[in-house]
Amino acid sequence: MEPPAEANPLNRLFETFTAYQRTAAFRAAIELDVFAAIAEGYDTPAALATRCRASERGLRILCDALTATGFLRKRDGRYALDPELGPFLDRNSPGYLSSAVMFIGSPMLMQAFADLSGAVRKGGTTFDEEGAVAPENPIWVDFARAMAPIATLSAQLIAGLLDADGGHPWSVLDVAAGHGMFGIALAQRNPKARIAALDWANVLAVAQENAERAGVADRFRKIPGSAFTTDLGSGYDLVLLTNFLHHFDVATCETLLRRVHAALRPGGRAVTLEFVPDDDRVTPVEAATFSLVMLAMTPSGDAYTYAEYERMFRRAGFARSELHALPPSIQRIVISYRE
Repeated sequence: MEPPAEANPLNRLFETFTAYQRTAAFRAAIELDVFAAIAEGYDTPAALATRCRASERGLRILCDALTATGFLRKRDGRYALDPELGPFLDRNSPGYLSSAVMFIGSPMLMQAFADLSGAVRKGGTTFDEEGAVAPENPIWVDFARAMAPIATLSAQLIAGLLDADGGHPWSVLDVAAGHGMFGIALAQRNPKARIAALDWANVLAVAQENAERAGVADRFRKIPGSAFTTDLGSGYDLVLLTNFLHHFDVATCETLLRRVHAALRPGGRAVTLEFVPDDDRVTPVEAATFSLVMLAMTPSGDAYTYAEYERMFRRAGFARSELHALPPSIQRIVISYRE
């Protein structure tokens, strides 16, 4: 697929050279609470210096950079949030998503990309032996806290796709639950849904907090341990596999999917949320480039096409699978049925 034409092709080169600087600027704004401060009316460098406990010079330079890259507007020396992006930037907004940069731009992920050429040579991460899939890796606590807001949007979209409002008496297993928001959204929309969340114990502490905050803790239980060795239970109507399978090679995925198949009741569904590239593997761009994240962070993970997922689920015993778009999310859903 040919990239779109642009006025100055050198812009793409320079933007690539400096992309890490933009990420660092955005992360600094989140750490310093700049966006929330501007939304509260602290809209000059001097006012922001007091509110954010930072230097006036530093905040002027940071906010100018954020204005140049489209996150802020500036007029007469005063800053305002971009009208379209503002709800996603202000942590006091119901639409807040930007805490995700604290994980996506974290030192651990940046370090994993520091030797990407080494990962290309090896065919997997050089960061450590197991990468992001190491047991009890503390990065997943950071993930659970940083990614919950952005996951909440996808969780509500999934709840709508599954007709959670229909009130069916669901038993749900949330594998690698993390923040727990996918199961929690089903429980919020369906008062007859009961959620079992499986993850490492340190991560489930975050999910428990979120379940209590959402008012569904009485229908939320924890299963600490590994998805590959811990007893999953049985008789589930739904098993959620959100952003998990991409960490592993095909054979490992199929091993897990056979366990999921056994845990479902007849007629039950496995619901997989993933970055799913098209068959050409270069579109859409977010899914196509996600394979690079897996190369840098895991020994053998990948972004799989729908054809690959359909084959994995079929080999694990599932009768059929369906692919669903999930707009405005950049991810897709694969729903697989047990006979």
